[in-house]
Amino acid sequence: MGHLSSSNADLVARVRRITGQVAAAERELMAEASCTKVLHLVAGIRGAVNGLMDEIIAEHLEQHVSRAGLTDEERAEGADELLAVIRRYAK
Repeated sequence: MGHLSSSNADLVARVRRITGQVAAAERELMAEASCTKVLHLVAGIRGAVNGLMDEIIAEHLEQHVSRAGLTDEERAEGADELLAVIRRYAK
């Protein structure tokens, strides 16, 4: 159930920035950087991933749960999909 067509370029740019952050954390670990420096990098990665997740959840809600014209079945399917993702993410 694709739905990210309008903002794919922005989302891909976010993923690429996250990829850069992960690479920076890897470099610091390989260089045996201080725990504090690595923790700050990992905290930044976590924040970036959370922001990406927020964007995709909002888009999913708009397109598959609250959009006008959806059938009750489509809304229920969209809600069920989102609930499954949230439950998995919360573990």
